[in-house]
Amino acid sequence: MATSLPGNTTAIRNELDSLHRLALAFATGHQNVEIKPLFQRYRFLRLVYKYHSNAEDEVIFPALDNRVKNVANSYSLEHKGESSLFDQLFELLNSYTQSNESFPRELASCTGALQTSLSQHMAKEEQQVFPLLIEKFSVEEQASLIWQFICSIPVNMLAEFLPWLSSSISPVEYQDMLKCLSMIIPKEKLLQQVIFTWMEGKKSTDAVESYVDNLEVLSHKDSPTSMLIMELDKVKCTCTTSKTGKRKYLEPSNEDSDTMETHPIDEILLWHNAIKRELNEIADEAKKIQSSGDFSNLTAFDERLQFIAEICIFHSIAEDKVIFPAVGGEFSFSKEHAEEENQFNEFRCLIESIQSAGASSNSVADFYAKLCSHADQIIETIQRHFHNEEVQVLPLARKHFSFRKQKELLYQSLCVIPLKVIERVLPWLVGLLTENEARNFLKNMQSAAPAADTALVTLFTGWACKGRSQGVCLSTSGIHCCPADIEENLFPSCSACLCAFCSNDSPVSISEGIKRPQKRIISGSCKKSNICNPIETPDAHEPSCSDRSCCVPGLGVNRNNLGLTSLSTTKSLQSLSVSSSAPALNSSLFVWEVDTVSSNLGYTERPIDTVFKFHKAISKDLEYLDVESGKLSDCDEAFLQQFIGRFRLLWGLYRAHSNAEDEIVFPALESKEGLHNVSHSYTLDHKQEEELFEDISFVLSELSHLHENFQKFQVMEDPTGSTLELSTSHIDDYMGKYNELATKIQWMCKSVRVTLDQHINREELELWPLFDRHFSIREQDKLVGRIIGTTGAEVLQSMLPWVTSALTQDEQNKMMDTWKQATRNTMFNEWLNECWNEPSASLVETEPSEDTIYKEGREFQESVDQSDLFKPGWKDIFRMNQNELESEIRKVYRDSTLDPRRKSYLVQNLLTSRWIAAQQKSPQGTAGENSTASDVMGCFPTFRDPEKQVFGCEHYKRNCKLRASCCGKLFACRFCHDNVSDHTMDRKATTEMMCMRCLKVQPVGQICATPTCNGLSMAKYYCNICKFFDDERSVYHCPFCNLCRVGKGLGIDFFHCMTCNCCLGINLVNHKCLEKGLETNCPICCDFLFTSSATVRALPCGHYMHSACFQAYTCSHYTCPICCKSLGDMAVYFGMLDALLAAEELPEEYRDRCQDILCNDCDQKGSAQFHWLYHKCGLCGSYNTRVIKNEVTHPNCTTRL
Repeated sequence: MATSLPGNTTAIRNELDSLHRLALAFATGHQNVEIKPLFQRYRFLRLVYKYHSNAEDEVIFPALDNRVKNVANSYSLEHKGESSLFDQLFELLNSYTQSNESFPRELASCTGALQTSLSQHMAKEEQQVFPLLIEKFSVEEQASLIWQFICSIPVNMLAEFLPWLSSSISPVEYQDMLKCLSMIIPKEKLLQQVIFTWMEGKKSTDAVESYVDNLEVLSHKDSPTSMLIMELDKVKCTCTTSKTGKRKYLEPSNEDSDTMETHPIDEILLWHNAIKRELNEIADEAKKIQSSGDFSNLTAFDERLQFIAEICIFHSIAEDKVIFPAVGGEFSFSKEHAEEENQFNEFRCLIESIQSAGASSNSVADFYAKLCSHADQIIETIQRHFHNEEVQVLPLARKHFSFRKQKELLYQSLCVIPLKVIERVLPWLVGLLTENEARNFLKNMQSAAPAADTALVTLFTGWACKGRSQGVCLSTSGIHCCPADIEENLFPSCSACLCAFCSNDSPVSISEGIKRPQKRIISGSCKKSNICNPIETPDAHEPSCSDRSCCVPGLGVNRNNLGLTSLSTTKSLQSLSVSSSAPALNSSLFVWEVDTVSSNLGYTERPIDTVFKFHKAISKDLEYLDVESGKLSDCDEAFLQQFIGRFRLLWGLYRAHSNAEDEIVFPALESKEGLHNVSHSYTLDHKQEEELFEDISFVLSELSHLHENFQKFQVMEDPTGSTLELSTSHIDDYMGKYNELATKIQWMCKSVRVTLDQHINREELELWPLFDRHFSIREQDKLVGRIIGTTGAEVLQSMLPWVTSALTQDEQNKMMDTWKQATRNTMFNEWLNECWNEPSASLVETEPSEDTIYKEGREFQESVDQSDLFKPGWKDIFRMNQNELESEIRKVYRDSTLDPRRKSYLVQNLLTSRWIAAQQKSPQGTAGENSTASDVMGCFPTFRDPEKQVFGCEHYKRNCKLRASCCGKLFACRFCHDNVSDHTMDRKATTEMMCMRCLKVQPVGQICATPTCNGLSMAKYYCNICKFFDDERSVYHCPFCNLCRVGKGLGIDFFHCMTCNCCLGINLVNHKCLEKGLETNCPICCDFLFTSSATVRALPCGHYMHSACFQAYTCSHYTCPICCKSLGDMAVYFGMLDALLAAEELPEEYRDRCQDILCNDCDQKGSAQFHWLYHKCGLCGSYNTRVIKNEVTHPNCTTRL
């Protein structure tokens, strides 16, 4: 049943596609477009979509939110963003001038962005919302929801919308929609006559006949669909033959002529008096509440206030859309209408404040005083407003309009209200009128209604009669208000036709076994038999209308089930009525950004804000693409390549950002109680946006290829000149195709900007505040660490300058502070200093004097912030005297940010630094002098595979040797150097290499600089920081270890844990963290694990050891050598011990003895039966325990198994 809504979305999609194709043809010069008809079509589409959105916000989404939380809010936010797109489009259309050459392409861009945004929104609803509606709601409940959906749309809009919908979809879709409507609309025939009359209203006769002519293509001739079409056709045919009968009741009688003493337009005074009377009663009730101090009536009081607020707002809409334009359009009471709405809002807020304050509040008296004051202010404002209208507008209407025209204006004013509101308003109004005023009101309404609205007027009349005592019918003898009367006198054939497909014997259903819902609420007390019974003869005696009560059906819409009142929709409808030509909602595409900033005054920085700072950089590049894409139609090759490069950079970084959200941020949100489903809509956004980027990339490739061919074509020489005419035609073809692609790129860039901006704004409005409420600072810090830890060095090198360029200096500093806090246990600062030049270093250091880079030799670096510490290089240390060196050691001891282990390491290095510097200084100078000498030690090639002449060594495959900065010798790798030397090689200090093909010593790099080698690559992988080459394996540089690791990369098969400060397999995301766990020696072989080239294994307890050591160690042990916890699941082994102890019998003198034990696995103390070797923990069942105390004999001590 929920799939009946896509009939509406299909029509909207078709209209959007048609209008966009028209705009594209206009932009490319293939078709001239009249702006006025285009404006009207878009205006109607805006109204259709606005009412569609309002009905969703008021009916569908609140009902869904009652059963599935955190789904609807995102879509309601999207509705607001889509409204601003219409604003931009109308602003552009209103600014049209024929001299504006850029207008066609701007129009194509705006229409394309609107089409993309709305289509994606509706596609997401069909992916997420509709399946949930089908899953969580029964067929009857779905029918009820959609019926409420229909009843929430203004009557005049339904009369235009349903025929447009019928004509905008295919015949098959139209038939399916009729089947759904037959299930949705209550069984009451009068309601079905109203809806199906609208459905058929403007549908062409040919189209209806074609549906009947094509019945043979249906799968079954007697299917419910074919029966429904046949019955509707009968309704149409029989109704058209009874035109005279209809007009008898709708055309005005002689007494309705212009000779009447009372002008029909004066009925507005009835509305004014009724509203003022209701407001006076509300003011009196407020004073009673003030005097009594009784809270019990506040809820009823609030509902009454909301009802009169709806009436006032719809009354204002009717004036703005019907009365004032007809009078001449020179009158405007928009300010008064806005003031009244604000006062009602303040009044309701005050009531909510009183309810929340409670009876014990000391400020209750003030609340009551304000309550009365607000009521008096509303009355004063509305009385002044009504007086001005009665003095200025009504006299002109009496003077210039005939009585017939006045009645039509009043009827049109009534039809701007939705059905469900009219059902409540008419009885309220008629109940406040005298009998004569009520009869005249109904008489004028009936005479003003067009012939097609007969059933609708009957419905209105019946509802109005319910406002009188016992629902007595107020119609005259010539005008009937009961369904039976209308059916018998006006629609004899229609009644029979509708009964045919409404009867229980022939239910119309979507699938077999699903029947239409039962009748809903019936208004009044109708004692007659079912109205679908055979119609009585005209000669049968019928009592007069005045002798019986009206029995028109009610809509059956229960307002309490909506979860939201119609007041919100009422206000949004009022916003559409401000201007009849160009609706303006006083919003823009970026209004949310302003709201977000204003709402965050006094806001403190949080770690998670780092994620959202990327939004600012994304928005900046989106603006660039949107603006610069308009220049592609006339650009050179350099500009085109620059644009493509900027686009691809944005695409790659946005993909990294969205992946981080999908894989880390959104799952973290979903894991919190009460936040399930909150992010699914945004995940769908990411998929749609990725498709947009792919489409743009494809078109850009086509454009680039066409541009290259066009340039080649232009430089072609034709010495004979015989093909000049052909060349000109080819140029025209190229230019036409190029212009089409450039136009397409422009609207696609506009679309991706609009889509991403709306996505970003919704994230900041909906998701951003959730982190404050549900995540601690520590949890946010961990999330940021996980995000950064899955980002590779290459991405970071592009990302950081890109993000920081969009931020202020203060924002840069805050972001980098957050990053440094998240990576405080890592080598991230060291990596930044090594990979960036001096201009980039300012992004990390706050003081320019603290910038440090590698210049000569390896500079001594720290992985923590050392704003108060001197950072000496080797030359600085070598020049230090003993006093200066001791001073630096004391600074290290005074630094409270360093842990004791780090302090010991630094002091030890400082004490030995002078000797190290002296050892390295001399060889380095010698090597520099002999860099071009042919007798450099090791100046010969080495081979990994001598037979195949593959360059390298036993450790690595590579085409070069490295010149060690310490001794100046050439080695294939650092391991080859260390194996034959009494010192270790610092590979990061390497500045020269030798190509093993040409044997030339040259600056280190990935490609040989010798011309004879023709750009020979030294290896597939090269790291400029580690000076590492590898031609065989997949290797990546971790910016947090600041080392090259074997693997595909961070975020692919590895991630860096910021707490443990090590790279772990992507499947070990949920592991036990141990701070700087890898910065220690292997407990077995005592090698330093952090820089070890051997494979390292993570233990369940959080410690690490070499994999080879683990294999050897576990042959005889099952506990960690550091913390003694079990190294794995020992259930099988412990089960064997259970069986062993069960079969073992202790000597009698030990059977009653107990021992206190401490379990190494659960860290709990307990007691166990005496044993020489095995003691089982009674809590976790582990035998990994140790005895902490021996006890004397205890008769109750037993082994707990």
